[in-house]
Amino acid sequence: MRNSVIFSTGSHLPESVVPNEDLTHFPSSSIKLIAQKTGVLSRRIAPEEECTSDLAIKAARRCLQKVDFPAERIQGIVLSTSSPDRMQPATATRVQHELGATNAFAFDINSVCSGSTFGICMADALIKSGKFENILFIASEMYSKILYKRDFCTFPLFGDGAGAILFRAGNSGRGVYHSCLRTDGSRSDAVCVPAGGTMLPFQKMTSPRLAYFKMHGTAVFEFATNQGAEIILQLLEEAGAALQDIDWFICHQANINIIETIADRLSVSREKFVVNVDRYANTASASVLVALDEAISDNIVREGDLVVTSAFGGGLSWGANLIRI
Repeated sequence: MRNSVIFSTGSHLPESVVPNEDLTHFPSSSIKLIAQKTGVLSRRIAPEEECTSDLAIKAARRCLQKVDFPAERIQGIVLSTSSPDRMQPATATRVQHELGATNAFAFDINSVCSGSTFGICMADALIKSGKFENILFIASEMYSKILYKRDFCTFPLFGDGAGAILFRAGNSGRGVYHSCLRTDGSRSDAVCVPAGGTMLPFQKMTSPRLAYFKMHGTAVFEFATNQGAEIILQLLEEAGAALQDIDWFICHQANINIIETIADRLSVSREKFVVNVDRYANTASASVLVALDEAISDNIVREGDLVVTSAFGGGLSWGANLIRI
């Protein structure tokens, strides 16, 4: 059976570390709530002169360098981002050029924080179609440039970063086994950047705040804890796998309380959940790929392990993947 095997992973986090204590534009009494409510202790912020594609390029290069894979051999690049360089063209086009992936097609997807699960499914489908032998999937986000600095409900929660996976066709027992993707468009306003598109062009904005990311935190928390557990159970049922078969769970790193609630609702030990939200905050669609790369690099997740990745985000959207590493 033709499988989409993870051949290599990579990630990039900006060097600048911003701990909660440095967010001095918020009242000191509020700072301690960040860790309490979300588990975030610090985040990485990209340099002012960089953009989303710069992070993507660095993560991709690390991914390719690990296995000495020439960029010109890449057949396709799928880039997940909800903080693109520009409205158009696709951010993936600059990544393709800068990598020197001259033989690759390149396009963006945007499922906000769920982009990791949607992108893994997309890369898997392209390889399983039989038309492609390899696909480079990248998720890159730079929320520091789309957040309103004085919005306590969003600004402390996010960070910048990028992750990458090089998938190759294989016939071993390793690879992407199954994916589940879901969307509830009736709640599309719960997570959004209101202005900048055709629904509300910039010239019709009534306030500059409309150009920044906004989120209905309470509604998203409830959605994520409910659907986060449900989608994992659906994934395993459809794949014919059991919870006890899973070695590691890598959930979207939005909030430690969400991750722990999902673990508790599944009656799975919290120790089986990879966590880095404390160090990097919410890096949107990049979070799962960054966590996966770190876990593999640190020899926590090893070849042969059965892993569930899951994510939830704007749209509202959510999904999960079952992968034999």
